Amino acid sequence: MATILTLTMNPALDVSTSVPFVLPEQKLRCDAPRYEPGGGGINVARAARRLGADVLAWFPAAGPAGDLVQRLLRDEGVPHTAVTTRWWTRENLNVVEGTSGRQFRFCMPGPTLTEAEWRPFIEDDLIPNPAPAFLVASGSLPPGVPVDFYARLAARVRASGTRLVLDTSGEPLARAVEAGVYLLKPSLREFRALTGEPAEDESALVALAKDVVMRRRWCEVLVLSLGAAGALWVSADGGARLAAPAVPVRSTVGAGDSMVAAIVHALVAGRPIGEAVRSGVAAGAAAVLNPGTELCHRADVDRLEAQVAVSPI
Repeated sequence: MATILTLTMNPALDVSTSVPFVLPEQKLRCDAPRYEPGGGGINVARAARRLGADVLAWFPAAGPAGDLVQRLLRDEGVPHTAVTTRWWTRENLNVVEGTSGRQFRFCMPGPTLTEAEWRPFIEDDLIPNPAPAFLVASGSLPPGVPVDFYARLAARVRASGTRLVLDTSGEPLARAVEAGVYLLKPSLREFRALTGEPAEDESALVALAKDVVMRRRWCEVLVLSLGAAGALWVSADGGARLAAPAVPVRSTVGAGDSMVAAIVHALVAGRPIGEAVRSGVAAGAAAVLNPGTELCHRADVDRLEAQVAVSPI
């Protein structure tokens, strides 16, 4: 059994292209599209596989887009298990405006899943034997899946000894932290929405992060993604502020997923959490070097990790 299992309840076929200008009410002549398998957990699995991890991607899929997602994963050598659903897998569109470099991301809601389709993902036999070291649940929930899905998942996973890593937002995140998870990886915007506190300066942000881990006990490890500025992590054993290396940006899609993949891969390898997050920041920087949702490459992660500046908090 894989040491890392990823769960993507709302996978997507990511279509990426570019145009000189994005203008209303005109035909926009696009460049040739790129097709890539997408959705949070699928991207984590793709990046983790590139880093050398033993990983399995698990997700619902159907229709032409679902078939292509699976074919593309096979082409990349990413082991996966797809559960067939009635309605088709969604497609997302990423458009880069060539003259400005701005990126426009059009994300569809996904198919409506029935209870019979989503419930198997949280049944008692969710975690195989032997259990994976980590389950990474990442991304949005499609229509039909209850907002407490990740909270139910956390309760199921806890008894198996598998560590749950969660990367989502909104009400599903708020419900999940009440159940408690091993590692949370919110963005700054998501973290402020979750806590209801602005934490406008660094000292307030650090204090709030420590409160989430130490007093509220929402997670054992909090990794707060700060985008191009890097990350902040806190656990009961310590914490640090990490500054990302400056790199040219071609696409920000999948940078957070690459970060999660590198963190979990490093933890499986036995590296301490501080080193794991440092690898994650390098992977996030490595991902933005590439177009579309190409994610990170191992050589770039290895090269950039030495450039990540670490400061104690």
